[in-house]
Amino acid sequence: MTNLTSMEKKDTRSGFGDGLYELGLKNDKVVGLCADLTGSLKMNKFQDEFPERFFQMGIAEANMISMAAGLATAGKIPFTGTFANFSTGRVYDQIRQSVAYSNKNVKICASHAGLTLGEDGATHQILEDIGLMKMLPGMTVINPCDYNQTKAATIAIADYEGPVYLRFGRPKWPIFTDPDSFEIGKALHMKTGTDVTIFATGHLVWNSLEAAKALAEEGISAEVINIHTIKPLDNKAILDAVANTKCVVTAEEHQMNGGLGDSICQLLARHTPLPVEMVAVNDSFGESGTPMELLDKYGLGIKDVVAAAKRVIARK
Repeated sequence: MTNLTSMEKKDTRSGFGDGLYELGLKNDKVVGLCADLTGSLKMNKFQDEFPERFFQMGIAEANMISMAAGLATAGKIPFTGTFANFSTGRVYDQIRQSVAYSNKNVKICASHAGLTLGEDGATHQILEDIGLMKMLPGMTVINPCDYNQTKAATIAIADYEGPVYLRFGRPKWPIFTDPDSFEIGKALHMKTGTDVTIFATGHLVWNSLEAAKALAEEGISAEVINIHTIKPLDNKAILDAVANTKCVVTAEEHQMNGGLGDSICQLLARHTPLPVEMVAVNDSFGESGTPMELLDKYGLGIKDVVAAAKRVIARK
């Protein structure tokens, strides 16, 4: 399930591009739409192989979402592609009215999410998108952690009926998951532990695994669970885990408000209130910098997960 010794790195957006290409080979209902970012979204192979099923929409994201809704009505499975900021904040009205309200089978695929977009800065580093999308009734929200999981998720959502938001990133990141281990709505246990449970999503899964190694060196046993599907949440896996450890850290490349931590706290408040620490951006916009510099500055680094685990254990 987990390969923590391999240091092979590949960007998650390439997982999307490769998954979309494979879908194109086996499912002629799959169509691609892109808002002038074909290279950035790694949609080139699909465009080259299936030009009749690829639509270059230009910098017209609202039109892209509306056209995708129309294609879904006609029985196609549209995959839209642009940066996460433009996939959500710029076109929220079109998504709500034309896709979510009528439960259209549209796959909204969003790259360059979070701080790890890097040097393009705050205007492109959306940190609110998970919250925006999970609040829409019927919207499935998926945030995979590496190349393998992003490719598997891309392929899986084609067979999943209904609107999906698939979020992934720009930087090269360690590949450490089994490509056959992904299932929509099912949390993935990455490491067992008895002192604290760390629920992580996206790029922060790797940071959480590294944090668990550092904690182990200090005699602290940390469980790490990959919550790749934020909606629907795997309630059973979460509640089963906390029944043993009695305290929680959540880790995500998103605002503290509205993200994974928010969803887990709601679940725990209804069933089993216990101490929680959140590793997330705290009510702030980003800025320009390298991905690792930004993760460290905004409190999303390995050391921040370690510190959060120690704080929450002390509160048990």
